[in-house]
Amino acid sequence: MSTTKRVALGVLAAGALALVMAGCAPEEEAVVRDTLTIAIGAEPESLDPVQMTSAPAATVGEHAVERLIYMEEDGELTPMLATSWDSNEDGTEWTFQLREGVQFHDGEPFNAEAVKVNLDRFLDPEVGAVYAFLLGSVQDVEVVGEYELRLHLEEPFAPILSHLSHSFIGMISPAQIEDSYFDDVGSPVGTGPYEMVSWDRGDRVEMTINDNYWGDTPQIENLRFTFISEDSARIVALETGEADAIMAVPPTDAVRLEGNDDIEVTYQTSVRQIYVGFNVNHEPFDNKTVRQALNYAVDKEIIVDSIFEGNAFVADAPIVDAVFGHTSVGPYEYNPDRAREMLAEAGYADGFDVTLYHPTGRYPQDSTVAEIVQDQLADVGVNLTLETMEWSSYLDYLYLPEEESDYRMYLLGWGTVTLDADYGLFALFHGDQGAPAGNNISYYRNDEVDVLLSEARVNTEPAAREALYADAIELIWDDASWLFLYNEGQINASHRSVEGLIHHPLENLSAWDAYFVD
Repeated sequence: MSTTKRVALGVLAAGALALVMAGCAPEEEAVVRDTLTIAIGAEPESLDPVQMTSAPAATVGEHAVERLIYMEEDGELTPMLATSWDSNEDGTEWTFQLREGVQFHDGEPFNAEAVKVNLDRFLDPEVGAVYAFLLGSVQDVEVVGEYELRLHLEEPFAPILSHLSHSFIGMISPAQIEDSYFDDVGSPVGTGPYEMVSWDRGDRVEMTINDNYWGDTPQIENLRFTFISEDSARIVALETGEADAIMAVPPTDAVRLEGNDDIEVTYQTSVRQIYVGFNVNHEPFDNKTVRQALNYAVDKEIIVDSIFEGNAFVADAPIVDAVFGHTSVGPYEYNPDRAREMLAEAGYADGFDVTLYHPTGRYPQDSTVAEIVQDQLADVGVNLTLETMEWSSYLDYLYLPEEESDYRMYLLGWGTVTLDADYGLFALFHGDQGAPAGNNISYYRNDEVDVLLSEARVNTEPAAREALYADAIELIWDDASWLFLYNEGQINASHRSVEGLIHHPLENLSAWDAYFVD
């Protein structure tokens, strides 16, 4: 993994969030310390690639488990476990040359057969990988040679390469898969620069250097991720030295931390949108007029300005503007009078009562956002009861089969980490992607949207794909299966004694290049 990952910000895409970056410190002499501690707000739900569903899982897991392709901070796709790739003329066969001399942490060889075992598992319906859609129309995985692999596709799949850079298509030891090791422990055996030592559920993950790593060996011997959901507690951990780096700093605290000479605050873009989802199977959210009314009832500018102090943007589409295929169709203006009229038209002149489920500590200020939504909806007669859960339990509750889902409203975020609209739209709005096998937990269906999103997957002409996504976004926005809120930024903080951390726009805080200085 090269230091080219530390590229200047702002090149991710035109229109991405404005950035304020701390200046680069001059080169300093590395000092010897044996453990780097990073505090994050939510515990991974799993570190098994086929069960991972969140950015915290990706941040932790990527240090032990690698994928075939890496996406740099500017969106460039570069070799990781695959060294090169090419396709036939119509894009129905992709051939990958694999890195030689790589071993899994258990000593098993990394080769084409190992990749086939992993990809076959990812595609196996009985395994039930929620992100199986990432491999699109892949029908067969062929071992051509010891270090050569070929994917056979039923039809072209435009985002195949960017999807293969996704953390959830990670390579783990075939011996671990065969032994069903995850059933007992949950710690992945990968090829990464660090290998798992322990996972103390509810507290921390411990890793140590992989001495047989194929790339540059990390300079810090041990890596620790601790799980601290409360913002204030994470900040105290940083200030007291309990943590060397933290993620998801509230903007008000960032200003204060900037006054501490021992702490560096890093502002970074994000590809994540925060939204409130509606379960369209249940009243009153089976009525589009109600869903649209609630979009008019919430002042997103207040959220962006008062909570995030400009480190976020009001959503103008279901995906952020840094993503290929984005088209601006919004926002819904703040108009509570119109919201009341629409609720009355839909038969809810007196409003209604409903529970909004939300996480705490998973996204910056997520509980505060839920409270503001609660206050503003009360103004139009919609009375919210707020209920929160521990992160992994929250996901389990939301990802129920359609017939078992009884929630009405939920707050979540989605980062389109492949920078391709297929990942941000197909996964969440196609009718075939309902939970638990998919990520459409609003159970939204629109036949016209399904046709547009399916066609955009197989059309390899960028202009044609953009036109298809523009039409789909118009329909999705009008159907309003979400209360569209804002596109978030990232604020992280670290001690100035730590250099080389990669604050990635995909919301990973990567430590393999990190080192300590005086």
